[in-house]
This record gives sequence, structure tokens and C-alpha cells, in this order.
Amino acid sequence: MSIFPTEQKIWWNEPVEKTEVLWVALAFVWAMIMFFMMPYWHFAGEQNLSNEAYKTTQEAFADKTEAFADKYTVREDAASGIPIVAPPAGSDIYMLGRLWEWWPILELEQDKSYRLHLSSLDYMHGWSLLPENINLQIIPEYEMVLTITPTSSGEFSVICNEFCGIGHHTMVGKIFVK
Repeated sequence: MSIFPTEQKIWWNEPVEKTEVLWVALAFVWAMIMFFMMPYWHFAGEQNLSNEAYKTTQEAFADKTEAFADKYTVREDAASGIPIVAPPAGSDIYMLGRLWEWWPILELEQDKSYRLHLSSLDYMHGWSLLPENINLQIIPEYEMVLTITPTSSGEFSVICNEFCGIGHHTMVGKIFVK
């Protein structure tokens, strides 16, 4: 038994108990099941986002986002003054994180696909779409791109779920789906 010290100090020459072999074999089989379930659930379960990431600079991403906002702004949010952008369906849309806001506010159409580009201009932020429970880490100098198709209408909140400083709790954005 392994509770008591062995008579011989060279423990690797001791025979292994059958129950120990059984537990190691069960753990190995379970690990293999979980290992092969990960790619299966990625494709069959549709629970992971298939996204892309590209190296960029903060200035280049800010320029693309501002050009996007200038081109498709329909109005400004009364409370914050942040532009509300309504791009055509199927287009590339941009949202950037910076202390302490997600900019701009997006207005999308239900059941239409968009390529959403996300990046940060300062620190690492978490991009969490509520109540859909989609979570991404947004890192400066990387442009995350994912294809989204809103399936329900309403107002969705975008929050930062990575602590980014003293104003972290105020870092909230919006996506409207009509």
C-alpha cells in the first residue's frame, strides 16, 4: 500500500497496485474523450466563435473606425454623444475599446450578417455581449474579426469584463438590432 513507506527505498521497482492502474487508465480514457470532444463541439455544437486576428497599429485601427463612423453615422446618442452607426448589411463594421468606452454604437439589422472588427487603443479589454454571453479578449495592436448574424431584435449591452482601471465599471457600449 502507498500509505506506508516501502521496505525498499527504490520505489520505481515496486509493483503497481491493480486499483492504481485502473484509476490511471480511467483518467486517461476520460482525458481522451474530452480531448476529442473539443473539436467536435467547436464544429457541431456551434458554441465557439470562428474568428480571425490580424496584427495592426492603434492608429490604423482608430483611422478605420473613425472613417467607418463618419460614413454611416445616422444620429448621436442623446446621453453620451457617441455616434450611432447604421452600416449596410453584409459590410465590415468596426468597434474600438478605449478608456472607458466602446465606440461607436452600432445599429444592425436582424438576420443579416456583418464582419465585426474589434481592437483596443490602450489596454487589454474584455468584450462581452449581453445577454448573449459572447466573450472575447481584445488586445491592443490586434484586430479581432468575427462574423455575426443577429437573430433577435432589441438593445444589447457591450461591457468590458477585463479590469482596465478605475473607470472599468463605466465601460459600457451598445448594439441596437432592428
